[in-house]
Amino acid sequence: MSAPKKIFGIILAGGEGKRLMPLTADRAKPAVPFGGQYRLIDFAISNLINSGLRQIVVLTQYKSHSLDRHISQTWRMSALLDSYVASVPAQQRLGKRWFSGSADAILQSLNLINDEKPDIVVVIGADHVYRMDFQQMLDAHIASGAKATVAGIRQPLALASQFGVIDADTDTGRIKQFLEKPTEIEGLPDAPHEVLASMGNYIFDADALIAAVEADGESPTSGHDMGGDIVPYFVERSEAGYYDMKQNEVPGSSPRDRSYWRDVGTIDSFFDAHMDLISTLPVFNLYNMEWPIHSQAVNSPPAKFVRDSVGRIGNAIDSIVSLGCVLSGTHVERSVVGPWTLAGGGSTITDSVLFDHVRVGAGARVHRAILDKNVVLADGATVGVDRERDLARGFTVTDSGITVVGKGVFVDR
Repeated sequence: MSAPKKIFGIILAGGEGKRLMPLTADRAKPAVPFGGQYRLIDFAISNLINSGLRQIVVLTQYKSHSLDRHISQTWRMSALLDSYVASVPAQQRLGKRWFSGSADAILQSLNLINDEKPDIVVVIGADHVYRMDFQQMLDAHIASGAKATVAGIRQPLALASQFGVIDADTDTGRIKQFLEKPTEIEGLPDAPHEVLASMGNYIFDADALIAAVEADGESPTSGHDMGGDIVPYFVERSEAGYYDMKQNEVPGSSPRDRSYWRDVGTIDSFFDAHMDLISTLPVFNLYNMEWPIHSQAVNSPPAKFVRDSVGRIGNAIDSIVSLGCVLSGTHVERSVVGPWTLAGGGSTITDSVLFDHVRVGAGARVHRAILDKNVVLADGATVGVDRERDLARGFTVTDSGITVVGKGVFVDR
């Protein structure tokens, strides 16, 4: 019997996340809170841990303090078994420069691979919401004999121009072409209305990955991007396979959320992903304990719903309310409320996402809004009710009408 393959995990978490501004004005995109008590990075790490990986590094760069702190406080593994999740900031090992792309991030961090000497490297992004058993993809990668394997998720043909799309050869299991945001493409043979979009998750034979990023680093015309440059490098050599997420069987998943994957790179998609959590039969189920999403244990009391001074009852409908919240005569509906939110009598929170330590004054109204950490609404203040007024106050308002208030802002009446 041959020895088991040694697997090493790399999570790319250095992105700025400009399209999520102002939520990323003071933090890296993977550190953005999600679903009340989680951060986006927790989904990537949980998937790798649940898949059996025990040596994982997170490559960070942009405003990484809160991300580094979260990883160090939350993801503590047993050193006895040489297990770890380690945050690795940009080290400038190849000169006084920062990462110029995701492939360059790996090139500048090759010491991590050289130290561990793995057989296979799993490389994934840090800012998608999904569940995936990477062991099944690893098995498929090894069986295929490919040097690189790209995970693909089926998406509507009409959305092809938003993704890197895999042109798959179903006979050989190889990628014929990797198309970046194509405007014209045929659908899949078994589903003409769908395409196979790259999930930003890759598996490489370690020696092949090292050779690829080193060659890429010497190319003056490269964008040094994993999807845009490294995957085509393997495609040109007929060494790139694909893995259809439709094959992936995650324990505890339901037909409704089995192939759920959401790129939360924009305010609208971030908001929509939260709305996916709160229905009775959620599109993405946080309560699947067979494949848990782990995060930092919040040392907080339970949420509390109480009457206010005139007897109005605090209540929540189709919502997630986190630990430490006190809702006094507040009505919450179709919303996700983060830890330690305090809301006063007669206030309403509807179709909204609140981060931690938000204060909502008596009689205040929040509708179709995202409130970042430490936002305070004065008594009677409103957010998301009057678009023009929100814009005049300097808040971000998307075309779809979602208002975003940045960290620590005081909203006057």
